[in-house]
Amino acid sequence: MKPFRYARAENVSRAVALLAEAPNGAYLGGGTNLVDLMKLEVATPDLLVDVRRLTSDRVEEAPGGGILIGAAVPNSDLAAHPLLRHGYPVLSQALLAGASGQLRNLATAGGNLLQRTRCVYFQDVTTPCNKREPGTGCSAIEGYHRELAILGTSPECVATHPSDFAVALAALGAIVHTVGPGGGRRIPLTDLHRLPGGEPDRDTVLEHGELITAIEVPPLAFATRSRYRKVRDRASYAFALVSVAAAIDVSGGTVRDVRIALGGVAHKPWRASRAEELLRGGPAREEMFRAAAEAELAEARPLPENAFKVPLARNTVTRTLLDLVDGPA
Repeated sequence: MKPFRYARAENVSRAVALLAEAPNGAYLGGGTNLVDLMKLEVATPDLLVDVRRLTSDRVEEAPGGGILIGAAVPNSDLAAHPLLRHGYPVLSQALLAGASGQLRNLATAGGNLLQRTRCVYFQDVTTPCNKREPGTGCSAIEGYHRELAILGTSPECVATHPSDFAVALAALGAIVHTVGPGGGRRIPLTDLHRLPGGEPDRDTVLEHGELITAIEVPPLAFATRSRYRKVRDRASYAFALVSVAAAIDVSGGTVRDVRIALGGVAHKPWRASRAEELLRGGPAREEMFRAAAEAELAEARPLPENAFKVPLARNTVTRTLLDLVDGPA
């Protein structure tokens, strides 16, 4: 690990100012991903600004309904919170599906959204990687890519975003609150992360020094009927091959509303807007769920070793929606 300076700011404004003066600096929350990358010398910040104690570590009901999650809430506390378990079970399930208990105790809600890809070439500084070193090439396209993206890829990068929590938030239309050198912003979760395009080194739309302070989840009555399903190679401590976050509102056998997002298939949490549009107002039947999933995946561009993700994603969407419709209200 390369040497670095450490600073603990007394408030958010000071933290933002410190990082504005350090072009190669970074914020330190739980550090569960950043410290690993520093050990590998994938990340080499010369300044770490500790923000763990600066943002809220509470989950509260928002004034207009919904909930407000402080960026410093540990993932373990968040997963167990009654407001999530009863009102938004998809969020609790997604958090519990990620990492280990020890990591969840340390990892924060804000930091969870900013995880870097687990592509093996990104983490290996001896190999070309456009995300780590722009312009060097993407080793995964001709190399090992079984776990990588099938949607929204570019010739520059086929990496996937690893967060389970972010997928569930995308389905629910969450909004991320930030503070940066230019002031505060409210960013829809679906706009926070980027597709790789020609700049795969940029994971998000955040500017340097912009700090996530809270996550707002809007009110959604039928979120009580929601589920997160994660398909992976082993039952724990593994990243998703495909995951689905879904919530559905059915009345008289007709889909009144539905929310779906996919994980493990793209450079960002993938909101399945096309599938949602096809399902609204139609019958809540298996063939409709399957057709909607197929329409969402029509533009998938898999590589030879991850083509299995297309039928896997279709089947996972279908099964998740069926379970929600057939399960207890």
